[in-house]
Amino acid sequence: MAQDDARTRQDDARTTIADQRRAARRLRAMYNRLVKRFGPQQWWPAKTAFEVVIGAYLTQNTAWKSVERSIANLEARGVLSIGGLRAIPEAELRDLIRPSGFMLRKAAALKAFVAFLDVHYGGRIETLCEAAPESPLTVREQLLALPGVGPETADAILLYALDAPAMVVDEYLRRIVIRHSLVPEKAKYADIQALAEQTFASERAHESSPDLAGHYNEFHALVVQIGKTHCRRTPICEGCPLQWDLKNARPQPGTKIPA
Repeated sequence: MAQDDARTRQDDARTTIADQRRAARRLRAMYNRLVKRFGPQQWWPAKTAFEVVIGAYLTQNTAWKSVERSIANLEARGVLSIGGLRAIPEAELRDLIRPSGFMLRKAAALKAFVAFLDVHYGGRIETLCEAAPESPLTVREQLLALPGVGPETADAILLYALDAPAMVVDEYLRRIVIRHSLVPEKAKYADIQALAEQTFASERAHESSPDLAGHYNEFHALVVQIGKTHCRRTPICEGCPLQWDLKNARPQPGTKIPA
């Protein structure tokens, strides 16, 4: 009986690994389709690494157009810099980023990030940029310890501001992989991230950190593109370059399409 149980567990483990590999191959094929359809995206839309950081904070729970308005306010006021955010009173900062919503929490979080730079990196984003590719996990843990920073924001800062290979999992990617039955409906951030990383297994094994970051950058940017045009809260499957893959989807009983 014990041998039968052990054999069953081994068979289940092999099945799980095989399923994960199939899911990764499908996601890679989907990525290739998106590259062919949309071409290079050249993300993130910002002029400097610090502006990327600000955008990563401000974009939480709001549309990017609202973020652009807030960033324009900061630039017009002359505080779109580390020194500017350090010097500006928090109450005034709240008013400038009001278009992005949640200005109390976001203003405090931006102030905390500047203080973090001052304490750990001499107040220089360049020093943080140098540290991130060499010790991405350490920097990620530091970012996650800051107020207002969850896994998605931390990974976005690592990837787009610091050029470190961090796979960003956002709501668009979650919708895609669940609707195509690549992961269970209740998959966690780390589960989806692991699948997306496995999609680039060959690159992870053979390419440099900057090159890998470039792949992750394009992948996430293309996911955002297809999410905005087709994989919305209410999906528009007609004309979607990923529609062909739905025939491979085998949803588990009771799985719901995420809104």
